[in-house]
Amino acid sequence: MFRKIFISISLISVAFFSTTAIAADGVEADPEHYTVEFENDKVRVIRIKYGPGEKSVMHTHGPNVAIFLTTSTVRMTLPDGTSTDVTAEFGGTQWADAEEHLPENLGDEPMEVVLVELKE
Repeated sequence: MFRKIFISISLISVAFFSTTAIAADGVEADPEHYTVEFENDKVRVIRIKYGPGEKSVMHTHGPNVAIFLTTSTVRMTLPDGTSTDVTAEFGGTQWADAEEHLPENLGDEPMEVVLVELKE
């Protein structure tokens, strides 16, 4: 009986500790750069501010529309290690599906974005 309990606990422990960690929500993972400006049951509006050369940590966002308040070049690194450099113009907008990424401001000027996340 004791052996069956021990084996069961061991299997549960292996399953628990071998699961892949899911990155935290951007606001929770990086409150230094992400601030909630407004939230209701339909949307969450986040103000994003990075200084020159600053980068975040790996985190997630729901489906969203970004409104760029500065012209910026950002490197977006994905969980698999690949990255893409994106240049956005002041006043530009961009749609993104839910995603996990690590952004880095490649510019020598501050970057500011308003992100409107849609709640599904």
